[in-house]
Amino acid sequence: MKKGNKGEWSEIYTLLKLISDGVLPQGDAHLVATDFEYIVEAVYRAEKDGLKEYRLDSDQKSVLLIDGEEQVEIPLEEFEAIKTVVLDGIRQAPKGTFLIEEAIPFLSTIHCLSLKAKSSSKKDIEVLIYDYRVARSSKLGFSIKSQLGNPSTLLNASKATNFQFCLSQEVNTESINKIRTSSKIKKRIEAIYEEGGKLLFASIQNETFANNLCLIDSALPQIIAALLLIYYRGRAKSSKITDLVAQLRIENPLGFPEIEGQHFYEYKIKRFLTDVALGMTPNTVWDGRFDAGGGYIVVRNDGELVCYHIYDRNQFEDYLFHNTKLDTPSSSRNGFGLIYREEDEDYFNLNIQIRFSN
Repeated sequence: MKKGNKGEWSEIYTLLKLISDGVLPQGDAHLVATDFEYIVEAVYRAEKDGLKEYRLDSDQKSVLLIDGEEQVEIPLEEFEAIKTVVLDGIRQAPKGTFLIEEAIPFLSTIHCLSLKAKSSSKKDIEVLIYDYRVARSSKLGFSIKSQLGNPSTLLNASKATNFQFCLSQEVNTESINKIRTSSKIKKRIEAIYEEGGKLLFASIQNETFANNLCLIDSALPQIIAALLLIYYRGRAKSSKITDLVAQLRIENPLGFPEIEGQHFYEYKIKRFLTDVALGMTPNTVWDGRFDAGGGYIVVRNDGELVCYHIYDRNQFEDYLFHNTKLDTPSSSRNGFGLIYREEDEDYFNLNIQIRFSN
């Protein structure tokens, strides 16, 4: 088994904890477990040599490992013991990649040979859960997010996530592009406005990303462009999505009706976050189908798990809305933050990257 970071080891921990606990609590918008929990009947993990099934016995004393034609019964208490070993190992590990040597023999026993599950989609693990509210079992895919390591990204930056803005008038391009402070993007935008210029949304540079956003909501390109301007100009209380959308609502650049209880920007941004979380990526044509068929499992700082299920869409959307923020990626790598000329017009790109705040 290769070394892995805290996020990758969290996938192993999630597997062990789901099996040893036998339940998966539902979380609220602030990562607190609610009174409702799903019953875990089986857990599935894709390895390079095939799918492994871990079926929980009804007596809650053993686990049946099914690997092709091979079936092995393993005492549940062994999962519980190694779960604690892995959690302690993650907490005590330094930054970077590492091994938890004490766990390796048991992981080999349960045919868990790699830290990160083999997957071509956003789901990291599949769980057969029983929902007593509808008296039905369902096999669902989940993406795993961990608070035990560095905050992970929801939407990764690339040149495909650039929003193009046209300058309303000519400015001193050379002097503005020479600004080299730690907050150079903000300072360059300030300089543009100080010279009487404005940034006017022109387009999303990647046509696939633009079309994907329009599939979700035709107003999303304009809404996200306005959100980016608020973020990079420092006009909100913080970089959290909740604060940015609150400022967006105040400024109301799209002129939506101000009706009590009807929050246009919040609703549309929640839809965007959910679709990113469960399938939409900027560079791939998206048909609206979700990859992670269940939702998210979050490993909290205290080692407890909470889940957000697409069947309970409101709670899932609230979790994403309250636990994400905009982040500034590398401007040189992603090609934004400088004034450039194209067909006798001056332009300035801003890039979107979304990261979990916890």
